[in-house]
Amino acid sequence: MSQRLARTEFEAAPAGDDLLDAARACVLAVGVRRTTFSDVARRAGVSRMTLYRRYPDLEALLAALMTYEFGAVVAAARGAARSEASCRERVVAVAVHGASALARDPLFARLLDLDPELLLPYVTQRLGGMQRMAIADLTAELERGAGDGSVRAGAPSVLAAGIELIARGFVLAARADHGAPLDPWVELSRAVDGYLRP
Repeated sequence: MSQRLARTEFEAAPAGDDLLDAARACVLAVGVRRTTFSDVARRAGVSRMTLYRRYPDLEALLAALMTYEFGAVVAAARGAARSEASCRERVVAVAVHGASALARDPLFARLLDLDPELLLPYVTQRLGGMQRMAIADLTAELERGAGDGSVRAGAPSVLAAGIELIARGFVLAARADHGAPLDPWVELSRAVDGYLRP
């Protein structure tokens, strides 16, 4: 079952895709573990065979859904950071916008509420598709901004992986009661800025 979030080799369909919309609605209603191929087909108004023509199994369908949903978060974060002046400011903005959007994403929140054990491997053992997308995007931004003097020395891929690791903790703990007034996104901004500052 934990493989359900791991397989991302199937290309996600564009927004408005009836099958992905149906899968999303099922996951929001009952969670990943209780979603079935039959439920998705019924909600989409298609036969199971129609669904099988696009996706070989439920795992592939859910992987496509997660890739599309969380890929949109990465793309929106990239767009929100375009106006920042320096490489460091852009990378901080990408990290903060992406992390805060992911923490507020209804699908991600449902995973945390109903199926948190499915996320555990991506915290302790391996990177998922969303994490790889985020690291690739951050690496590209760091490479584009190399030489502007705003980021400390270091391999862009290593710095990007470090940022993802920092942001991951903030995303997973964003809803926790910290016992004191705390804006996690302000703190994440400070953490990433300090991590990158020369």
